[in-house]
Amino acid sequence: MSTIRTHTQSTTGYRPRAAIFAYSIVAYALGMTALVWLVASAAGLCPFGTGPLETTTTAGALAVNATLVVLFGVQHSVMARQRFKDWWTRSVPPAAERSTYVLTAGLALGLLLWLWQPMPSTIWSVSGPLARGFIWALFASGWLYLVAATFATNHFDLFGLRQAWLHLRERPYTPVPFVRHWMYRYSRHPMMAGILVGLWATPEMRADHLVLATGFTAYVAIGVAFEERELAGHFGNEYRRYCREVGALLPRLRA
Repeated sequence: MSTIRTHTQSTTGYRPRAAIFAYSIVAYALGMTALVWLVASAAGLCPFGTGPLETTTTAGALAVNATLVVLFGVQHSVMARQRFKDWWTRSVPPAAERSTYVLTAGLALGLLLWLWQPMPSTIWSVSGPLARGFIWALFASGWLYLVAATFATNHFDLFGLRQAWLHLRERPYTPVPFVRHWMYRYSRHPMMAGILVGLWATPEMRADHLVLATGFTAYVAIGVAFEERELAGHFGNEYRRYCREVGALLPRLRA
């Protein structure tokens, strides 16, 4: 989910710049809405799959859900690659590139949650109040850890608002520097770690929730591999040394 592109904001009239900034706010709001929807669905506060698509068999539901995860993963990974950005910004203003990514990611996640097919079989159910309380605390910690990790780098750059704001003010864009503070001292991808904890920590695991958690785990594994290669190419030996010293998702145990 990193942004490593360097570009110079083009000089345009105020109205086009203001339109891009307004667009970035809309994209941010939609992306955050989709994220809140995901958290609420994982918590059981709202049902999965409120859309018109209905399947009558478990195999059909599994096929639809797996397809939705693949579509989300392809969008999320392909649009984050530098080669795609270089091609994409021939048509989209560089100041709007990240916001467009956030917008499409929000739409892809919203589509996934809307069309998700219920699979009501229970995989596990924890009944003890202390155990349930611990699991819910772990659930909340995962999502809060994700949000905190976005601010450990630059939350507003990650979601495209900073790029559009600098463009509005006619200031050049400067990339967010490589950081190793806060949770990035212990995990190279704390946002991904937070997502996985948030999806797997549930006292009531249904089959459809299990498919979602498993699919996102596979996406994280594949997406991290692509992102690591790109970050190593951009930051060079500094990032390779970071990889040797810090675990990808969990802290690396030292003798």
